[in-house]
Amino acid sequence: MPFYENVFIARQDLSQQALDEMIEKYAGIIDTNGGKITKKESWGLRSLVYRIKKNRKGRYVLMNIDAPAPAVFEMERQMKFDEDIIRFLTVKVEELEEGPSAMMNSRNKEGSYKSSKNEDFEDFDISTDEEEIV
Repeated sequence: MPFYENVFIARQDLSQQALDEMIEKYAGIIDTNGGKITKKESWGLRSLVYRIKKNRKGRYVLMNIDAPAPAVFEMERQMKFDEDIIRFLTVKVEELEEGPSAMMNSRNKEGSYKSSKNEDFEDFDISTDEEEIV
């Protein structure tokens, strides 16, 4: 079966429970049509670059899908009717990525970068003599 990556943006005012139910609904559509979801990642609430349907923020979700094309088409058809979904994109890929996605890795690196950034400057001494500055 072909592999797909699907990312969708849900409205910001959805609760985490409602978002989980939405993910399970689309996973059920894939399951009933003979496919399976291999990975589900919620990237959390993120700011949009520009307003989409009067929304400035959205909840991003990634799903890795191993399913036949008709299952993916049905899932996309259902997403078009869902008012809670702002945008979605499905891409056919050669193989599915194992482990966390690039977005999750960048989130982890940003957190470690911020903590190490402050530690680097603790030992730095900024004392200068006025004689040396001429």
